[in-house]
Amino acid sequence: MRLNELSPAEGSKSSRKRKGRGVGSGLGKTAGKGSKGHRARSGGGVRPGFEGGQMPIHRRLPKRGFANIFKTNVVIVNIVDLKRFESGAIVDKETLSSAGMVKGQYDAIKLLGKGEIDFPLTVKVNAASKSAIDKIEAAGGKVEVLS
Repeated sequence: MRLNELSPAEGSKSSRKRKGRGVGSGLGKTAGKGSKGHRARSGGGVRPGFEGGQMPIHRRLPKRGFANIFKTNVVIVNIVDLKRFESGAIVDKETLSSAGMVKGQYDAIKLLGKGEIDFPLTVKVNAASKSAIDKIEAAGGKVEVLS
């Protein structure tokens, strides 16, 4: 068998239906849409989720929960994550985002005390836990809490 001898399986290829091209085509006049009714009209057909006039499921189910419009999105950075910076570096919002440690939309950055550090850093964040401040200062660095 050669490439030029290949052909599709018998009956697998059929020409497309040319609707509305006369009664002789079998799909003339109403073009397969029946007679009258919503679906026969231009732009007809029901929207997604329409249940034929029955009260739809998204209206039958009760509303749940509460969305706090005053919620603040706080990004967490642990001390163990700061080991990638050099000794004496200033770690702030820009350096954290360029290092890929904080991403997307957020309102504040908080430093937590998970892990250990053995070199000094200057960390500028919006909030920090007591243990994180103690560990940074024990290593000879300092934490500046921004407002």
